This record gives sequence, structure tokens and C-alpha cells, in this order.
Amino acid sequence: MSNQDRETPRSMVTNSTDWGGPADTSPRPLGGVASNPHAKYQSPLVSRYASPEMSFNWSELKKFTTWRRLWLYLAKAEKNLGLSISEEQIGEMEAHLTDIDFERAVVYEKQCRHDVMAHVRLFAECAPAAAPIIHLGATSCYVGDNADLIIIRDAIDIVLPKVARCIQRLAVFAAEHRALPTLAFTHYQPAQLTTVGKRACLWVSDLCRDLVALQRFRDELKFRGAKGTTGTQASFLALFEGNHDKVEILDRVITELAGFKDSYIVCGQTYSRKIDCELLQTLSGLGVSVHKTCTDIRLLANQKEVEEPFERDQIGSSAMPYKRNPMRSERCCSLARHLLTLPADATATASVQWFERTLDDSANRRIVLPEAFLTADILMATLQNVTEGLVVYPAVIERHIAAELPFMISESIIMDMVKAGGSRQDCHEQLRVLSHQAGAVVKEEGGDNDLIQRIKQSAYFKPIHGTIDKVLDPRLYIGRSPQQVDKFLEVEVKPLLKPYSHVLKEISELQL
Repeated sequence: MSNQDRETPRSMVTNSTDWGGPADTSPRPLGGVASNPHAKYQSPLVSRYASPEMSFNWSELKKFTTWRRLWLYLAKAEKNLGLSISEEQIGEMEAHLTDIDFERAVVYEKQCRHDVMAHVRLFAECAPAAAPIIHLGATSCYVGDNADLIIIRDAIDIVLPKVARCIQRLAVFAAEHRALPTLAFTHYQPAQLTTVGKRACLWVSDLCRDLVALQRFRDELKFRGAKGTTGTQASFLALFEGNHDKVEILDRVITELAGFKDSYIVCGQTYSRKIDCELLQTLSGLGVSVHKTCTDIRLLANQKEVEEPFERDQIGSSAMPYKRNPMRSERCCSLARHLLTLPADATATASVQWFERTLDDSANRRIVLPEAFLTADILMATLQNVTEGLVVYPAVIERHIAAELPFMISESIIMDMVKAGGSRQDCHEQLRVLSHQAGAVVKEEGGDNDLIQRIKQSAYFKPIHGTIDKVLDPRLYIGRSPQQVDKFLEVEVKPLLKPYSHVLKEISELQL
């Protein structure tokens, strides 16, 4: 029978009505969309995770009130430098910095297809006396780029204390467990012992680098200032009738009013998008550090050695009631991967900015810059929450050490046998044979590591039978881990955290 002659059995029909589902699955909006906040996509970065302060920082309210403040700074500076601007005009602008009709702004933008001019018109309606001088001599990037730089600076100021708190929490954890032996792993295979505190210092060290890098970027960030259409300040030079000194003063005063020390001397229409590249690379460094830290915590949770906080009513699995999944650490890894992808956007955008500027940066930056900071903010808040409740299980760690330590003390046994008059090569061979036998018990029979028992039963090792138990103390094999922890925290971490001492006590409370 050909395929064309076959009839599909009724039981195989997959029409949704046959399974109790709706027949019409077309993607049309349902009724009441306008009034239902759940009928439109919302970024989970804001709706689920981000802090109120970071969400506000990237809000339209913050953005457009900042635009109005920038227009006010410009008008004040121009007035003080001799342009014909009245106190009434300044007063009207000051009185209407925050009363923005966002719906009306949308209508105006649809008409003129220009967001800045839509808000110039809206501001002029609120302050009609000031209408002739709003945006005087400026280009769109006067408000657009300068506002971005203000918001970026403020976003960094939100993130920095959270990084510092994560460092401090982990530093306390490291100090508490500075001398607690644990298995180290190289290639994810058991290696020479370290301590729980020393391993935590590896996490702290990476975060310290991030804190330094982000603070350095914050310190070096400058303002665009009043640079005109293509960065030449030609419009302002014309306003001040060729007076270069007044143009310089204008730029400096606006920069200072915005809270910056310096402005970029050279720019095109925009500030260089290379700055966005540097910013995103710096923020992605946080993603690297958090992903590594939380991956380690997830692996340790699998070993039941260390766990993130698990609340009384928390459910690990809908199917398996016993599960204690490290969901916060998993969330961190998931979001960190997103943060790691964002520098590629900034790099690609910077590379295609033709001459003094092209507009193909705009839509991309509206997404990338907020998402980078929202993600970084969430990562640090979540990591802080994890580090404030880390639980260590020393008995489990001790059991894991006991399973591997007999193999690791081979060198000490050889040294003791040589001191007792034995041959290094003969002892090595004896240990090789016994180790393989003990390994077979572990791997093939699922038994415990019985190498020490085999050594105690071997006539060859009789000279050290009385002292062998002494070499089984794990503390003999952690090297200088406790001393390294102490020195690292004292020399590097404490000085780095000193400027943040006033913000270290705040506790991280997560929405979810």
C-alpha cells in the first residue's frame, strides 16, 4: 500500500479539540490587554529579580527628569555667561522638572519620530516662558549621552557597595574556616588538601579584582558636556560670538553641575562608544567571578560539604520532596552567562560608528546598558544572600578526606621508611601494589579505602607500624593555607573594603 492510500487512524489525529484544548490557537491578543499588566511581556530582570533602586535608575522617570535637569543646567550656565535668559524662564524650568506626561510624550514622538524633540515640546508646554531657550545651542546627544553617563555613574554607585558586601561576607567565611581541611581538586580529581577558608579566598580574590576594576572605571568616567552637533562646539561658539573662553566655561560649569570632575575634550556627536565596550567588559568580569564561585558552591552542594541557605518552606523539586537544590547559585550562573554575552553587543556597535556618529547604536544601547546593570545588580544581591547563609558540614568533609588521604600520604610513608633504613625504590613499589589493590576495592567492590589496613598488615612496613597513625592527621597536609588566609585578608581585603565600611551591614533580601 502506498503512503497516499494509507488513512490516518482517528486515534492519531492531534487536533487540539480532541484533547480537551482550545481549537483556536492563533496569537491574537485577548480582551482587556490594555488594563491587564500580565497581558504584556515584562523583562524578568525587573519583574522578578532586580532591586528597586536599580530598576528606578533605568526607568523612564529617571531618564526624562535627568533630561530636564540637563536643560536647566544649560540654561543657567548660558544665562550666567551673558545670554538673554530671564529668572522667570529659569524658575519655570525648575518648577517642572518631574511632572512629565508620558502618554503625551508618546503622542508627540509618533508625530515627529524624534524622542528628544518630543520632550522639548512637552517641557515647553509645562514652561511656556522658557520655550524659546530650552535646548538652546544643543544637539540631541547633549541630553541623550549626558543622561546616559549620569545614569551609568549612578548605576555603578549602586553596584559597588553590593560587590563590597559580597567580598566582606566571604572574607568572614574564609576567616572562620581558615584551618578546616578539605579536599582540593585539580581536573575535578582529588588533589593535595587545602582548607575551606583558603578556597573561599580564591572567590574573594576574583571579586576584589572586579571591585578595583569597577571603581577605576567609575573614577575615570567623564562627562560629554556641551560639545554641539559634531563635537566641535560650533553652535556654542556662535551663541557667544566667537568667545572661546565662554564656551570653555559653559562646558566646565555644566559638567560640574552634573557632578562630574571632567568632560571628554574630544568627541564626535556622541561620547566614544569604546567607553561602553570598557564598561561592559568590566561588568562581565563580575559575571565571570560569580559564575565560578557559584559553580563551585553547586559542586560542593552535590558532595553535601557546603550548602547555600535553604528556607524552611522552600521546595527543591515538585516530584522529589527530598531535594535541596542550590537554586540561588543556579540562578547566578544562569544570569552570569547572560551578562557574559553583552560585551559583544557593545564591541560590535563601537566598531561600526561611522565618522562622527551613526544612529544604529541607539536601539541596541537602550537594551544592552540597562540589562548589563540590572543583571550585575541581581547577581551581587543574590550572591550576597547566598554568602550570608552558607552552611558547612565538617563531618562530611572529614569522611571524604578519609577516603582519599591514604593515597595522598604515600610520600610521607616513603620518607618515614627511608628514615627507618628502607629503600626508597622498594618502598615505592610496595606502595604501588597495595594502592592498586585498595583502589580495586573502592572501584570494583564499592568498599572503603583500606590502604592503611593493608600497610599495617604488611611485614615490609613493620618498622613504621607504630607511627603510621600520626601521618593520618589532615592538618599535616594543608600547607600554609591558614597563614595565607590571614595575610590575604589583612593585607589585601581589609584595606580594599575600608571605603565601604559604612555600607557593609546591609542584609540582602531577595524577592524570589
